[in-house]
Amino acid sequence: MLKRSLLAVAVVALLAVGVQAGEIKTHEWPCTFVALEITSIPVVMDIGYYVRIKDQDKLRIKLVQDETDIHKFKGCVDMVVESNFNLVLSASINKTGAIAGDYSVSLDPTTANKGSTTVKVCAELKNANLTGQDAGTKDVQVATVKIKVKPA
Repeated sequence: MLKRSLLAVAVVALLAVGVQAGEIKTHEWPCTFVALEITSIPVVMDIGYYVRIKDQDKLRIKLVQDETDIHKFKGCVDMVVESNFNLVLSASINKTGAIAGDYSVSLDPTTANKGSTTVKVCAELKNANLTGQDAGTKDVQVATVKIKVKPA
């Protein structure tokens, strides 16, 4: 029985050496790590409203005397409005100088779609009283037009 036990131990020892020679250990695994997509994350933002009046520093309305009425003056300017939304325009006019009379302002059109729109801004002075004003003066500011916008 001792011989059989020794023989069994010898066989097990030989098998252990043989298996060890062909063993693969996991910390030495021959592979290349590959990046795997595991999720996607949406990126969002809030987009605000914007309105821009092109060349607003160059805009001005020059009132010119009407050919049929010496107490009536009118002038217009084209204003380019750029926006990323549909809008409604309004305007007001305030007298700033010493010229008395009835001031009014008009816009055409009064709405603009997103993108670029050219709006004609016209000012008018009726019943102008030029008494006491120096003759021959040029580019005297008599009023200010204010433009307002709101989403349509």
